[in-house]
Amino acid sequence: MLQESQLGEHVLELGAGPGAATEELSRLAGRVTSLEYDHKFAAKLGARVNNNASVAVIQGDAATLPFADGAFSSTIAILMLHHLRSNELQDRAFAEIARVLRPGGVFLAFEIQDSWLNRVGHFWSTFVPVAPASVVARLTAEGFSSVTIGARSGGFRIRALR
Repeated sequence: MLQESQLGEHVLELGAGPGAATEELSRLAGRVTSLEYDHKFAAKLGARVNNNASVAVIQGDAATLPFADGAFSSTIAILMLHHLRSNELQDRAFAEIARVLRPGGVFLAFEIQDSWLNRVGHFWSTFVPVAPASVVARLTAEGFSSVTIGARSGGFRIRALR
């Protein structure tokens, strides 16, 4: 997913969870700001990376990002968009991502398909699938360009430029 994109010097990682990608991102970019909605996950990740000066962990909501306009060179959302509670919140997150990205910045995401297996797997958590067929129009409406969707094993990749 990251091979064909330059992340730049400051990556915003949305939905960091336990931090599966955080440390790898810190090797690929000068700075990483990891945003996690769940307080417990954010606290655990913050404690785990507290010796890494290039990583900051913040508890917050992707639909109301607490960052200045144009603060990031790239934004990454791995398996998190479907955890937003509605399509409207997903669209607000897309608008917020566009706002905090610099012109020319890249938004990368990986999502799972809507399926009975994924619905069962999310029985105890939110699952609002992102329809691949709607992504180009939804991101273009929020100011993104060059939106591409690519099928990958287990899901699909989204790449868009601000």
